[in-house]
Amino acid sequence: MGYDSQNIFAKIIRNEVPCDKVYENDHVLAFRDINPQAPNHVLVIPKGSYISMEDFSENGSDLEITEFWRAVGQVARMIGGVSDGYRILANHGRDAHQEVFHFHVHIFSGCDLGHMIKIQNG
Repeated sequence: MGYDSQNIFAKIIRNEVPCDKVYENDHVLAFRDINPQAPNHVLVIPKGSYISMEDFSENGSDLEITEFWRAVGQVARMIGGVSDGYRILANHGRDAHQEVFHFHVHIFSGCDLGHMIKIQNG
């Protein structure tokens, strides 16, 4: 599967779709999720055309990768997640229920986030 330049995150990067921006630099954009799953729920995305963590880690430049992970930490601090805790999550592929095929990390904070995951039987 190739990168779809018409996905919603690509449109947000191009300012074709608005977002509630939290952070931006030359390589990264962070914005509030439109369907938050915690009091603070922010998405951090690289501005490059990467489908997944696998794609980003293999094809992103050292600068893009460094700026991305620094931005994740910066956003976590900005939303107040450091003192009480936060969770980062990245879905990859069908079984992880990746909905937008542009690499992104979710940052959740602001409440007790519970245990990691619960495997469903059956």
